[in-house]
Amino acid sequence: MENMSISEDERSYLIESVLIRKRLTEIRVRMDRVANAWTVDNYEDLLGFYIDILPRVMRTERCTIYIIEMGTDKICSMLGTGLDKKQIQPPRKGSIAGEVISTGVPIIRNNLDKQHGFHTEVDAQTGFITRNTVCVPIKSLAGYGVTGAIQILNKKGRKKAFKDDQKDILEKESEWDSFSQQDLEMLEQVAHFLSMSIESIILNQEIIRISSQLNFEVERFDKEYFRDTPFIAESSAMKDVLEMVKLVCNTPVNVLLQGENGTGKELIARLIHKGSERRDKSLVAVNCAAIPENLMESEFFGYEKGAFTGADQRKKGRFEEANGGTLLLDEVADMPAIIQPKFLRAIQEGEGCRLGGNKVIKYDLRIICATNKDLRTEIKKGRFREDLFFRLFSVEIQIPPLRERKEDIIPLAMSFLEELSKKFNKKLAGFSPEVLNLFEAFHWPGNIRQLRREVERLIALTPSGEMIFIDKCSPELQKSCEAQIQCREPSTLSIPEQVKILETSLIGKALKEAGGNLAQTSRLLGITRQGLYKKLKRYQIKNHSK
Repeated sequence: MENMSISEDERSYLIESVLIRKRLTEIRVRMDRVANAWTVDNYEDLLGFYIDILPRVMRTERCTIYIIEMGTDKICSMLGTGLDKKQIQPPRKGSIAGEVISTGVPIIRNNLDKQHGFHTEVDAQTGFITRNTVCVPIKSLAGYGVTGAIQILNKKGRKKAFKDDQKDILEKESEWDSFSQQDLEMLEQVAHFLSMSIESIILNQEIIRISSQLNFEVERFDKEYFRDTPFIAESSAMKDVLEMVKLVCNTPVNVLLQGENGTGKELIARLIHKGSERRDKSLVAVNCAAIPENLMESEFFGYEKGAFTGADQRKKGRFEEANGGTLLLDEVADMPAIIQPKFLRAIQEGEGCRLGGNKVIKYDLRIICATNKDLRTEIKKGRFREDLFFRLFSVEIQIPPLRERKEDIIPLAMSFLEELSKKFNKKLAGFSPEVLNLFEAFHWPGNIRQLRREVERLIALTPSGEMIFIDKCSPELQKSCEAQIQCREPSTLSIPEQVKILETSLIGKALKEAGGNLAQTSRLLGITRQGLYKKLKRYQIKNHSK
């Protein structure tokens, strides 16, 4: 049966699709970070302030703020006096808010309690009586037209006091008053200042919607093209590596992958195999450092039945298993010197014999080697044969450590967060900005393997639904963070940035020392409890010590 193969154009498309997928992943990750960074609660607090204060200032009973939902064009009440969790959705036609938003023209309406309209339907649901109103549009400061409206209801009449011979009497001149042009102009000024807050909320909703759609597209792209190739390459260093991988995939040469432990050498080897004409055959991976010296020959070349005590049946060696495919020699620098001559002949002649047999077996395979050691140094020290070195590979690819490809750290961390959260069936709010900054600054001696372990730890220690903060990081990373704060030159950070780092660190330590008690924490820090609340909110610090 003939081997299935793909054309060179198809193979090139597959390799470049890896880069496309990772670019999509990074965009989605960044959009998620932007979405999580929006402090929507702060905007809603501001709107709530207007809802509370406007009825007092303008002597009205109620105030309601409406916004247009992007993508649906629906008008919804964002916040309103007396609405609690009820939401009003006024139609474009037949409602005062809908007319104002559609035309962009403010409206004053008095004597509404004697007229029928959408307001009477809402009154029937809420138990309120709408007597008069002023409604003005909230216009985008960025030039996107009307984004919402603000409406006040029922202007209260003024009171006057007069005195007779017996007692002071407080009497209402009129229970209700009419809205004037002056009221309309004042409300228009309020709408102008509300515009940026409303646009921020709308933009946040749109970011979340787009992020969700992009997440769906990335997952679909994953399932269709990249089921088994979890590889991220955003840094120029890794893009250069992928360019070399793309070139050697179709060329039947042996390859040496050199790099520190945990840099992803085996993933690169699998990528080369999957992009080659041998992709339909086996990729046999062998760790040369894990095989005892006395078993090395039988492991690679196999043995015949009865070749030694315990050899009760014939066994194929790794060379035979990889026939037609690829043999991956991991930690090749640790191959015992005693097996290297026979190994050299097997590669040079493309043949060998099983232990205890005379039959010559032909090998047709590609060899990919991986090591964290410098083979040239090993040759000088007499631990590796020079002739085997020149026979073992034709192309050498250097895999950079994670500290030299910082652009890949955040996408990798987000990818691990997504993958491991699904594995643990746990949903978190994401990494705090401080954790991501620490990830980028840390030197990662264990490379990708250490980063994955750190993310796994953070997911395990962070309660569901919460954001991941520095206090859950491993001691090694936390010490690195403290060292950075102590050793950083004053000129490398602005004063606000230095204050933020210092205050965040001090508050975290005080919370821990006080066992989460805010009153005690504020005393330790020498600030008021109200001041502590403000700093917790400003820096988005969660009290995990409770």
